[in-house]
Amino acid sequence: MTLRAQDPNKDVARRKRTAGQDTTGVDVSVVIPVFDEQETIDLLSARLLRTMDNLGRKYEIIFVDDGSRDETPQKLRELFKKRPDVVKVITFNGNYGQYVAILAGFEHVSGDTIVTLDADLQNPPEEIPNLLNKMADGYDLVGGYRARRQDNIFRTYVSRIINVIRAKTTGLEMKDHGCMLRAYKKFIIDEVVKTRETSTFITALAQKFAGNPVDIPVAHEERAAGGSKYNLYKLIRIAFDLLTGFSLVPLQVFTLVGMVISFASCIYFFVELFKKVIGHHHGYGLHFAFLFLLLSVLILGVGLLGEYLGRAYFAVCEHPRFVIRDILKKKDGE
Repeated sequence: MTLRAQDPNKDVARRKRTAGQDTTGVDVSVVIPVFDEQETIDLLSARLLRTMDNLGRKYEIIFVDDGSRDETPQKLRELFKKRPDVVKVITFNGNYGQYVAILAGFEHVSGDTIVTLDADLQNPPEEIPNLLNKMADGYDLVGGYRARRQDNIFRTYVSRIINVIRAKTTGLEMKDHGCMLRAYKKFIIDEVVKTRETSTFITALAQKFAGNPVDIPVAHEERAAGGSKYNLYKLIRIAFDLLTGFSLVPLQVFTLVGMVISFASCIYFFVELFKKVIGHHHGYGLHFAFLFLLLSVLILGVGLLGEYLGRAYFAVCEHPRFVIRDILKKKDGE
């Protein structure tokens, strides 16, 4: 019987198909969520394409239009016509949020390494080679942290506070979870997509799945145009998603506070009873103050429970996280 030698190239292709990986040869995928960025798209695309072309690696750029209401969709279509070889455009039928837009991009990547980047040019695309060079050292996740932030004082300090709370409650060690300039190995992105959560905090979730992450400093610039899409409410929502999505600490802290207040209430009751017995009981102002304190704690607890139950409800309902209206990409064989 004659044994036929196996073709190593065919074996590699077979293993990739088995692992669910793409065999088109794309090395790097860049995912960019876009919402009302008509003033920055041209400059962003010029700088990004120049940077990626100079890498000498096969790449793709996936823009996800998160329901823009300005001229952004038209500009993205024009960009696709100019560079259909590397540009893909996913268009939502509404506004679903930055992280949902990134998830949609993750579902359509072809590269072995995925880079996320914001469209506002605060993180320069010229930093991407630094992330990829660090990945070559064997890391499966390279996170950028903004060495010199150019945001206002309010956003800077709120971000620092959330970073501290996140580290203490979730145990996830990363220097700057708000920086979207990050590089991931494909297997991490596959796990993120599998979660099917409605409120997915991508940077923290990917950090949880990574086995060998590292943080490096990246440049941070002022916005090229326009203003931030994150108001105070959205920042608070991010904090709640982060805390309730990765830790039970808020519930545990609330339980501990409830125990302490219950113990204090018992002491207070017996003190007031003793004062009434000896005839030194005067007025009810303190009683009302204590009652309001208990009510505020109860309301806080109900709110926390609502956050956790709400996440469970949406997970059980399995509502679609987004609806895609259109996809522009190069057809197979072109």
